[in-house]
Amino acid sequence: MNNPLVSIIVPCYNQAKYLPEALDSVLAQTYHDWECIIVNDGSPDNTEEVANQYCNKDKRFKYIYKENGGLSSARNAGIQSSSGEFILPLDADDLIGEHYLEKSIHRFQHFPDTKLVYCKAALFGEQVGEWTLPDYNYEALLFENMIFCSAIFRRFDYDKTGGYNENMTHGFEDWDFWISLLDESDVVYRIPEICFYYRIRYQSMARKITEETMQFLTRQIVMNHKERYKEMFPNIIYMNSQIRSQKESIKSMENEIIRLRETKAYRLGKFILKPFSFFRQK
Repeated sequence: MNNPLVSIIVPCYNQAKYLPEALDSVLAQTYHDWECIIVNDGSPDNTEEVANQYCNKDKRFKYIYKENGGLSSARNAGIQSSSGEFILPLDADDLIGEHYLEKSIHRFQHFPDTKLVYCKAALFGEQVGEWTLPDYNYEALLFENMIFCSAIFRRFDYDKTGGYNENMTHGFEDWDFWISLLDESDVVYRIPEICFYYRIRYQSMARKITEETMQFLTRQIVMNHKERYKEMFPNIIYMNSQIRSQKESIKSMENEIIRLRETKAYRLGKFILKPFSFFRQK
């Protein structure tokens, strides 16, 4: 039996209730030369039961179990177990349109210099409507992600990156991976139709990311790709260290002010000067 052309990788952790919809969207594809690897990332729910239902229904579905290691780890495990020439990551609570594989493979076959294919997207669940994302631009990608996780790329190119970085445990793992995969000369194509559906849940990982976590993750991305940022923006690492140093100095000064305000001398001085403050206001 020949290897499938496309491997669809579906990590699942505590998302068994959404998994059937995702897998049904795979079954509905008009392009049929695929395998779908469901990765149970140590999930405590009934992921295995749901996955086995589909494996028994269609031999193109495969199931693997691993100890919990996070989304990057699960995607890497699935891709390492795959045999397709092309890879499509699909989160267990999202959906793909029925023509997504067909249109993507058509693009790769007719324009072989294409490095990555994605599409227009829509939101569903607790928010609906088209998901408006900026147009792709490589330099802009270094500062803002505009490609969702379910884009299609070659396994050959994935192998050259070292995979999804497993230090991105709190999010932004797909953004970090696109920076590893792409450079300024690569051809990235967006299908001008909605072929991907992103589920909005109030408890989703993206909604849990705080401003402080976002700052941590963006710094982690810069450190993961330090040489790339140095090449594109020679002063950015220096500037980042300078800003961090200034922030630390300001924080130190704030702490010193707080310490001084707690001293007896400060409180005595404030008490003595209080009448003068009254007359100045008058």
